[in-house]
Amino acid sequence: METEFWPLTSLLGGALIGLSAIVLMVTHGRIAGISGIVSRILPPSVDKGGFTQGAVFLAGLLLAGPVWYMVAGSAPVQDVSNNFVLLTIAGILVGFGSVLGNGCTSGHGVCGISRKSTRSIGATLIFMATALVTVFILRHVLGA
Repeated sequence: METEFWPLTSLLGGALIGLSAIVLMVTHGRIAGISGIVSRILPPSVDKGGFTQGAVFLAGLLLAGPVWYMVAGSAPVQDVSNNFVLLTIAGILVGFGSVLGNGCTSGHGVCGISRKSTRSIGATLIFMATALVTVFILRHVLGA
């Protein structure tokens, strides 16, 4: 599988993610962890005080693709498996890992590390090591 990498767009994307985390923390005092935001706006633990902020933040994430299309004139290039079973297993594992780790990659990796949280640094090291091993196995062992 070929991966498209454009340093400038990656840098811009990272800067926008960091900026959104800063704006959310400054304006609402909340961590920009997607799993936490989603869990606060869905039953059974709807946070009435943070519902609007969470819904707007999530809407912004969902609108990023269409906005990119309107600005760039083409859809972002993505290569997603069409194997429903594989995607289901991956989704369950990501959800389980997010619950087990008390947060997701955005909460720990972007916000936790910037706050010098030891737990977040440890969680991010585990995320990254797991990703490295997974990519190595998929590309170099299985040849996918």
